[in-house]
Amino acid sequence: MTEHLFEDRPTQDQKLLARPISPPQDFTDSDPWRVLRIQAEFVEGFDTLAGLPAAVSIFGSARTHEDDPFYQATIETARLLAEAGLVVITGGGPGIMQAGNQGAQLGGGASVGLNIELPFEQNNNPYITIPIDFRYFFVRKTMFVKYAQAFVIFPGGFGTMDELFEALTLIQTGKISNFPVILFGSDYWSGLLAWLRETMLAGGKICPADLDLIQLTDSPTQVRDLILAALHSADLLAEKEAAARHETRKAYQKGEG
Repeated sequence: MTEHLFEDRPTQDQKLLARPISPPQDFTDSDPWRVLRIQAEFVEGFDTLAGLPAAVSIFGSARTHEDDPFYQATIETARLLAEAGLVVITGGGPGIMQAGNQGAQLGGGASVGLNIELPFEQNNNPYITIPIDFRYFFVRKTMFVKYAQAFVIFPGGFGTMDELFEALTLIQTGKISNFPVILFGSDYWSGLLAWLRETMLAGGKICPADLDLIQLTDSPTQVRDLILAALHSADLLAEKEAAARHETRKAYQKGEG
């Protein structure tokens, strides 16, 4: 059934990444035309979000139900962030995303939802005050990073992991600075963190400073406090981030990267 859905309703990402037809059947299916659509998505995103105050992007599984403790923890975390004057940004869908937008509304803050076109229908959840729809994942991902000063990562699947490791890579390579990356849920993340230490670190693929970029908590209050501390002190994470970048630079200079 899933394969049938993907075949019936190809997304713009699928069309972009498909091998080009030569010659194109129609100009609107050609790559030059897609470049214009991509440009338009960037312009819409920048135009809509440019005036936002400090914001936090919240990620997690769309499959999380409302009776799940992590759903309730997300609401509380987003509420505390909103009450502290921070905008909450999510992917606009159900599960943890909906909980983040719901908490932002409860806290009286702006609630941003960056929805993505999927092969199946995904509507914006009802707690969004600033909705934007995207066709292209990479445009949407740019907005998550550009307009957020921190990432809070609740339990999730492949998409959540994608956002987590992209943020860590951007910090490690010096693309973003003073950017807290906070994992919520010790039990859920303990296996991944153990693998990072015992396999990736032990195998020399990362350094100890890279692991120091990750913060772990089970407390919505601590999430808020960690982010506010980073916002109020531009040097708070500087030493950790500089150490990770230094080790990355050394690896590339030695041809080990």
